[in-house]
Parts: sequence; C-alpha cells; structure tokens
Amino acid sequence: MGAVDFESFVDELATVSGQAILPFFRTALGVEDKSRGAAFDPVTAADRAAEQAMRTLIRRSFPSHGVRGEEFPDEGLDADYVWVLDPIDGTKSFISGMPAWGTLIGLCRQGEPVFGMMHQPFIRERFTGDGAQARYRGPAGDRRLTVRPCAGLGEAVMMTTSPLLMDDDNRALYTEVEKRVRLPRYGGDCYAYCMLAAGHVDLVIETNLNDFDILPLSPIVQGAGGIVTNWEGGSDLSGGRVVASGDRRLHEEALSVLNRG
Repeated sequence: MGAVDFESFVDELATVSGQAILPFFRTALGVEDKSRGAAFDPVTAADRAAEQAMRTLIRRSFPSHGVRGEEFPDEGLDADYVWVLDPIDGTKSFISGMPAWGTLIGLCRQGEPVFGMMHQPFIRERFTGDGAQARYRGPAGDRRLTVRPCAGLGEAVMMTTSPLLMDDDNRALYTEVEKRVRLPRYGGDCYAYCMLAAGHVDLVIETNLNDFDILPLSPIVQGAGGIVTNWEGGSDLSGGRVVASGDRRLHEEALSVLNRG
C-alpha cells in the first residue's frame, strides 16, 4: 500500500464502524455484562456490529493480515501485519449517552504498533499517528498534534478513567501521584490520550488495560512527541499498567512515585 491508499483504507474502516455505531447511540439499546460476576463490563450490539464491519473490510482487502479485536476471536496473530480493533473504547460512557468514547483502529507490524486512529463519529473527530507524527481532523480543522511541555507533577493536568478500576495496591500508588498534580480528572477513556497528544493534558495513568485499549493509541501519543510506557518504564504494555506523558521530565517523576512502593 502507498501512503494515499493506506490513508483511504483506514478512513473507510473508520467510516463503516461509525455507520454501524451511530444508529445505537443515545437509544434504548440492550446492554450485556461480560464480567461473569466481576466488575461490570458492558457490551452492546453496537460494539459487535462495528467490529464485524471492520473485520469484513479487512478480510476483503487484506486476507493475509491478522485481526485482534475485543468482541470476536483472534485471527492470524502470527501474520506480519495484525490489525488491533476496539470498536467502542468507553462503552460505559456510550451507554450513558456521554460522547467520551471512540473507535480504536491500530496496525502492528511484527508485533510493533506502527499506526493508530481514534475515531469519534458523533463528534466527527479523527486522531491518527504513526509514531513519527500525529494529526487531528474534525470540526476544528486539520492540524498536526503536538504535546506541550510540563516540567513536573506540580504543573500537570492528569487523567485516568477511574481509580475505582484499580486494585488496592495500584490505587494507593496512583493516589500518591494524584496528590502531587495540579489538576486530576476522571472519565477520559481513549479521549484522555488524544487530549494529551493535542497538548491539553500532561499525564495519563491507568491499569487493567488490554492490548486493544492501548496499542492503537500509542502511535498517536508518540507521534505527537509523547511517551508511553508501563509503570516500570518499559515498552511492554501487555500487563495493563500504562503511563503516558507529554514531557520526559514529568514521565520520570511520575514513574519515580509509582515505583516507591
């Protein structure tokens, strides 16, 4: 694929997923609980319809590519190229009628994320990145994304989806960081990382993430000049504990606090 062909294809993936999702948003849709007795983990017909639409398009266009998604079994994970899909990241916001959700589309080459998109069809915003640069397209125009400088925790705006999603030990460590920041905010889901890439947020700390929650977002943050690691400062994000920052000085201070326990 050339650059223009690739851009056209991922835009089509975003479009078909949005077309599948929007008829369900802010309607009386049914909600299932995938948790099997653990913390509430909702899924809707919109999640499944969007992922199925994207999988169908990928199979038709790139039959040799693998697919890793949230709602259906994995396909061809040993392929050189594997698509990573989260049809609605932020389903709890979605079923509450709040617009802080988005469709995540990522592409890995030999296990490494090389492209990511967050698409919010209701607001009509698309955030994309390839690790080298990141862009925004939406009602506010088309522009390059760049993180902002932030020297330390005392100047930082920090986001997490909810501390209630963390176990007791992780929540205690997170709270030590939260005590030091200028402004903590909750409820961002995928939007938190995009706002970091856009220079509105400085730090995102989360736990219990799946690979499809973070792999599509990592190239956006890194493309905007940010950093994404696990809590130990490494590149392996499969363990679910993630720190994303717009400034390396801030990142190092946050990691220092998180690892004091």
